[in-house]
Amino acid sequence: MRKRIVAGNWKMNKTYEEALSLVSEIDNMVKDEVNGEVTVIVAPPFPFLQSVGKLTQGNDLMYLAAQNVSEHESGAYTGEVSASMLKSVGVQYVIIGHSERRMYHHEDAQTLYKKLKAAIAQGMTPIFCCGEPLEERDADRHFDYVGKQLHDSLSYLSNEEFDKVVVAYEPIWAIGTGRTASSQQAQEMHAYIREQLSRMFDAEAAFNCSILYGGSCNPGNARELFSQPDVDGGLIGGASLKSRDFTDIIKSF
Repeated sequence: MRKRIVAGNWKMNKTYEEALSLVSEIDNMVKDEVNGEVTVIVAPPFPFLQSVGKLTQGNDLMYLAAQNVSEHESGAYTGEVSASMLKSVGVQYVIIGHSERRMYHHEDAQTLYKKLKAAIAQGMTPIFCCGEPLEERDADRHFDYVGKQLHDSLSYLSNEEFDKVVVAYEPIWAIGTGRTASSQQAQEMHAYIREQLSRMFDAEAAFNCSILYGGSCNPGNARELFSQPDVDGGLIGGASLKSRDFTDIIKSF
């Protein structure tokens, strides 16, 4: 069975003290309220990774993720953080290709492929993001758009490398807007992604790949979204900044 995952992407939010308070609340709620069938991931900003990781070490359900990683291993890349650096402070997952990185930092498919390779080489699990803007959805080009994102970055991986990848579908038009893909829209795209993955790799690899939904997922809609056969959890933005909301999303399974 593929993993059921709920990952919280904190983005550029919280001070150090607020981050420790939030993760402590989540840690206690998960221990008290969540069974062992869900993998819980928190992705705080870079400066907080080691401290947040230490607070979750005693919780077998919780894992630490970074929000980004450099494609370079080391060198004169001011402001960048390498996969080996992340690994050295206990990071287990890393978000790659989020639409905000693609949009604001102009990360292209080959850059993302290199980041995937760098993370996998250090034994971390990439959470590879894909998703279409509103104009592509309205023009009925959303399947082709997402298919190209998948092909241009993932198809160069070996089967063994791909086995370590989690995919997150985040329709750009639903990120932080309050507008959410319907459960039917989410299922259609997740099924399409799984079909494309089976063509790039094989049916078994595609079946075993966890595919997450992201985009204004909240405690009110998570249960219906997660009940879809090809939706294996969520990559949560704003709702992950509130311990009660995030825990209730986790419990939606």
